[in-house]
Amino acid sequence: MRETAEYSDAIEAVLAEARRAKAASRWVANLDTREKNAILSDLADAIESEASALLDANAQDMNAARKAGLPEAKLRRLELRERSVAQLAEGARQVAALPDPVGAVTRDDTTPAGLRVRKVRTPLGLVMMIYEARPGVTLDAFALCFKSGNACLLKGGREAEHSNRALAKLAHRVLLAHGADEEQVAGITLVTTSDRDAIKALLGLEGVIDLAIPRGGETLIRFVHEHARVPTIQHFQGVCHVYIDAAADLDSALEIVMNAKISAPATCNAAESVVVHRAVADAFVPRLIEHAERAGVRLLGDTPIVEAAAGAAHVGRADESDWGREFLDLTLAAKVVDSFDDAIAHLDRHGSLHTAAIITEDAEAAERFTRRVDASCVVVNASTRFNDGFQLGLGAEIGISTSKIHAFGPMGLEELTTQRWIVTGEGHTR
Repeated sequence: MRETAEYSDAIEAVLAEARRAKAASRWVANLDTREKNAILSDLADAIESEASALLDANAQDMNAARKAGLPEAKLRRLELRERSVAQLAEGARQVAALPDPVGAVTRDDTTPAGLRVRKVRTPLGLVMMIYEARPGVTLDAFALCFKSGNACLLKGGREAEHSNRALAKLAHRVLLAHGADEEQVAGITLVTTSDRDAIKALLGLEGVIDLAIPRGGETLIRFVHEHARVPTIQHFQGVCHVYIDAAADLDSALEIVMNAKISAPATCNAAESVVVHRAVADAFVPRLIEHAERAGVRLLGDTPIVEAAAGAAHVGRADESDWGREFLDLTLAAKVVDSFDDAIAHLDRHGSLHTAAIITEDAEAAERFTRRVDASCVVVNASTRFNDGFQLGLGAEIGISTSKIHAFGPMGLEELTTQRWIVTGEGHTR
């Protein structure tokens, strides 16, 4: 990034923090697996022992957020509960237990000339996370970045300031207990500014920030996409679909659809649309309408859905924009299609490359669906909610990418490394 005198002292201070984090990344990259695992295990213990303090810090953020009138969807993402704190600890332990990707050899060949050629995983360097509400990202991001040999620069939302500070302070304490010095603990650096010019300046720090990952609403992600001069990974929306095939087990289909919608409606892996094959619509749609009413879900449907509802208050007519909308609440778009191909065409047009599920007892239909649907995660006979790093055994995730360059889907340890070539010769010349 071009250095100028145009930046204020406050912005220069933020940039200096980023440079310290970059310097710390070289220390993190050279830690051995045993050291990293010990730190993460102790971090898990610290999360559990400090759970009450973490919940108290989060309560301050929740009280301020309610007074500020934050929408319910954001409040749900902001809130930490005993269960979510326990999951943060378990996530750290899972990451510690996973194989270390750093130094893993993915290719080892000998050329005709006798050169040994290896392809080896190596850390990215400094990963910048920009995220809203979700305070759990603070430690999820640190655990994944740290195990994969990266430092992390964390720009959390101001609505989670107390929570994020408490979580980052916990990680610093554990690092210091393991002999890190004041410069090395910058391997996790929390940036608290909300100044848009400062964030733009960070996004222009070429050669310092190696990857920027926004995690939040579409406005945030587009801001990063528009202003970044460093590499970015993003997903703009989580418009997840469930397709009920002609050969679906309807009891299972109903349970899966309701779970995908109501278990955590504000998350990016919640179902936003259900597509029903006409062959099972008469049997399935009335049950969907009934269960939606019972669960407090509003349905926005096409003509067959609206007609089946017979004037039910919780069912309205969908317009074209509803098919590709990320509602993030208890609203579900529902459509009846004439064929498997029509279902695929609908998902191709309105999906966001995030998650698509098929419910079917027909193995051939399931195989066709997985081949033809364009999504970072394709699910067969299970909820869309399983497109999640923790659920897929990654320990935790730093985000779900719907861009296809470098990473596609949940980003775990391997996705936080790149690969380089190591060539070994015996006096070879060319």
